[in-house]
Amino acid sequence: MDNNHRYDYFRTQVQPALASKLSEFRLLGYDSVTEQELWEFLIKKKWKKVKDELMLHEIIQAILSVKVSDYLSFAAIETYKTAEFSLDDENELKELLK
Repeated sequence: MDNNHRYDYFRTQVQPALASKLSEFRLLGYDSVTEQELWEFLIKKKWKKVKDELMLHEIIQAILSVKVSDYLSFAAIETYKTAEFSLDDENELKELLK
């Protein structure tokens, strides 16, 4: 399976827009978001359906329109998907329900 997304070709061209969006995140107090994490969000959420004729300005618009709340929701869901915990342990279940 090919792990490259069709829009990866544009990544170096849109790097200034990614940096600008990350600066906005930092101004709002979200310092831990990386460029790679933001790019993954865009690929998995914004650009899930790949258009054949996507223009560079549309990619930049998508980057600059990312809301912090949308990214945080996505990151939380991704964390839950990869979390390794079990509710088989009664003590863990009691801790969770406190």
